[in-house]
Amino acid sequence: MSNLYTRKRLTFITITYWFLLTYITIALIFWFLSLVNQSTRMSEFKLLQLKKDAPDYQLKAAEINEEEQRKIAQYVGEGATFMLLILVGAVFVYRATRRQIQLNTQQQNFMMAITHELKTPIAVAKLNIETLLKRTLEASQQEKLLHNTLQETNRLNDLCNNILLASRIDAGEYQSDKEWIDLSNLIQESAIYFKTRFPHQPLETNIETDVFIRGDSLLLRLAVNNLVENAVKYSGKQKPVTVSLNRHKKHALLSVADEGKGIAENEKRKIFEKFYRAGDENTRNTKGTGLGLYLTKRIITDHNGNITVKDNSPSGCIFVVSLPTTNNLT
Repeated sequence: MSNLYTRKRLTFITITYWFLLTYITIALIFWFLSLVNQSTRMSEFKLLQLKKDAPDYQLKAAEINEEEQRKIAQYVGEGATFMLLILVGAVFVYRATRRQIQLNTQQQNFMMAITHELKTPIAVAKLNIETLLKRTLEASQQEKLLHNTLQETNRLNDLCNNILLASRIDAGEYQSDKEWIDLSNLIQESAIYFKTRFPHQPLETNIETDVFIRGDSLLLRLAVNNLVENAVKYSGKQKPVTVSLNRHKKHALLSVADEGKGIAENEKRKIFEKFYRAGDENTRNTKGTGLGLYLTKRIITDHNGNITVKDNSPSGCIFVVSLPTTNNLT
């Protein structure tokens, strides 16, 4: 319903906008022709006032024609300048308005998504705790419920970190604390975390040891977690997710591959935009807020790295992160 209203609103604004722009353009052309016609008639009137048998008739007639040509050239120059300014301003205003409407739509979708994302882990944790309080369960059942509750709280914590970090980065308030860190160990810990969190999801690793980079461990851990979680969400059940890390010349190459439906070519750049989520809001089934890949790209860029996405074979996609690395910690 919200998307339908937004589309109707955008259509109405577009039609109104182009109607007004067309009216202004026609009005400008009308006044230009009116001025040219007026200038021509004034010149003809001045020529009629001259005496043809006067010795300076040709000179004065030439001056009148020259003045007419100057005015027409002036009108053409001013009209072209105004037209150019109008068109440039029109394109700028139209693109800015369209972008603002799309951003408002994405923010509305984000609010709906974040509400669902927050309520789910809270509801699961509440149900598990109520079960533990009201019933006497075996030790294995208690451990399973507690483990499930811990997973949901970790998920809630990751979600809150994404939201807070996005706000602080956009406000320019986050100061990264960069130091030499073992990227191999960081990625291995992330892989273990997701293997525990999603025990039924095949997660394969190929991590080269002793790959060190200079960076903020909190931000890099968040970026890696976002990539792996994104792959798990979109890969589908029982389809493997592969996390690889290797050293190539002076860079560390991290790749996270899944075998899901993949990403359309026209969306591969958009997925790194804030609040953007691939697919249609009415048919999308996967959870998410549209902040994960946005934050990941910001973090990688802040570490002088680069992130790209390419198609996997036979299906799915591969996110590749390149970060400057060194073996010398001194």
